Amino acid sequence: MPLNPTLVPKLAALVGEKRVLVRPGELRTYESDGLPGYHVTPSVAVFPGTRDETIAVVRLLAETKTAFVARGAGTGLSGGALADDVVLLGLHRLKRIISIDADNARAVVEPGVVNASLTAAATPFGLHYAPDPSSQTACTIGGNVAENAGGPHCLKYGVTLNHVLALTVILPNGEIVQLGNAEGEDAGIDVLGAFIGSEGCFGVVLDATVRLERNPQSIRTLLADFHSIDGAAHAVSAIIASGIVAAALEMMDAATIQAVEASIYAAGYPTDAAAILLIELDGAAAGLDVDVERVAGFCRDAGARAVRIATDPADRARLWQGRKKAFGAMGRVSSHLVVQDAVVPRTKLPAMLAEIQRIGAHYRVHVCNVFHAGDGNLHPNIGYNANDPDESARVHSAMTEIMQACIDAGGTITGEHGVGLDKLPYMEALFTPGTLGAMVALRDVFDPDHRSNPGKVVPVHSCREWHAAPAARAGAARA
Repeated sequence: MPLNPTLVPKLAALVGEKRVLVRPGELRTYESDGLPGYHVTPSVAVFPGTRDETIAVVRLLAETKTAFVARGAGTGLSGGALADDVVLLGLHRLKRIISIDADNARAVVEPGVVNASLTAAATPFGLHYAPDPSSQTACTIGGNVAENAGGPHCLKYGVTLNHVLALTVILPNGEIVQLGNAEGEDAGIDVLGAFIGSEGCFGVVLDATVRLERNPQSIRTLLADFHSIDGAAHAVSAIIASGIVAAALEMMDAATIQAVEASIYAAGYPTDAAAILLIELDGAAAGLDVDVERVAGFCRDAGARAVRIATDPADRARLWQGRKKAFGAMGRVSSHLVVQDAVVPRTKLPAMLAEIQRIGAHYRVHVCNVFHAGDGNLHPNIGYNANDPDESARVHSAMTEIMQACIDAGGTITGEHGVGLDKLPYMEALFTPGTLGAMVALRDVFDPDHRSNPGKVVPVHSCREWHAAPAARAGAARA
């Protein structure tokens, strides 16, 4: 719908003129997220600074029937927080840590709180917030909730869903509702679970009650390097099959290693390795070294040239910096980067990595693999020049073929980055029309007008088909 001409002055009256952007030069900052291949421009960007201002803005948007997209830090990797000629609602100013309850290991935070800042605030109490995306020094809790973010340590500790106890949200119609229960699980339908990972299509988080974890008594971080990717993949399978639950189990291939070591994030990885595994074990000190030796043995049996253990916290932090800043390091290699996060069964990792290598060679593109090997969450990355039409076309073809190969292997199209805009073309390859229709029906419960993050997650034509055929659906249900 065309923008209501009275909207901008009304927004300015709510949050202040400086917090409402309308000039093209000001809006350019918000044309992309962490995936630079997509560029769309908001019609207006508005940045409330308090809970009450946020409520007032959402209710004004409801009153004027205006579509909007909520955005946190803009670190997403699927184009999910892009506002294409609609209002962008920035939440990064809502950054209060409302409370930390150390006795019950939980915190209440606003959506703009940065992930790593929550752990920093919890550290004096011997606590931390476990989900740790690579962008954790910038990404916000509200964005983590929208995408159901994970991170390296989700292998043992789980993703955002496993650490959110309750949410206060404002629906697109302006209604404020409580989801979940800070005191324990609710009976009945898991509406909280439906909201987490809904990619901003169901409403806006006002605050989140999250579970904190006690800091482990002891931590061991191992670096194993291999002559072959296949050897590293087999080591992953052996570790998982042993029953040892690593806190994190990450893999990087030669292309990624070399990009990291040539950057300011150099971590001391061996640049002649075909692949490395970064493995972390934590827990009670008693017995931990036994597990470390077993894991090191599995790596050596799979062909590891060397296995070393971080000698102190600084060494451990350096190893992790290389992994978490790998995407940033790739910025030195090319101007644009396509990042995917398909998931395959762990047993399919060796074959899938070989297939990715074959596809990359076929299309003459440079694929860098850095991913959560412990749960089969692949991150094939292709750096390219978006101003070169031929190269862009080859990159697109390669990624399409990689994603289809993951689906054919019994996998899925996203583990943590979300569908957003980027993975819309793959939804119909993975889901039946009936399943896509069920997704639309669930969205209708929260946002029947589809004003919240329009055009994302489910292909638009599937939404139209669902709404155009209520009689057919009713007949099918009776049958």
